[in-house]
Amino acid sequence: MEYATAKAVDRSLLKDIRDVVIDTSKPCEERMKAYVEQIGNPYCYLDDGVVVEIGYADNGVSLQERLAAYAGSIDEDFGNLR
Repeated sequence: MEYATAKAVDRSLLKDIRDVVIDTSKPCEERMKAYVEQIGNPYCYLDDGVVVEIGYADNGVSLQERLAAYAGSIDEDFGNLR
């Protein structure tokens, strides 16, 4: 399946993630299936009217490493980026 980028996507075709309802009592596989069925395009959707596009880079850096680097860049006294 091929998806359009946020710049080229027709906003009227996107689903809003706020409308997605997941039954957390279901097994993980069923929750994932329900999410994809409801959101349509899991890589490009709306969140309160804002287009959200998700992508992944195969550069060997994990999400955890990125988040740790980001957290380390925040000034603890003021909550601002250094």
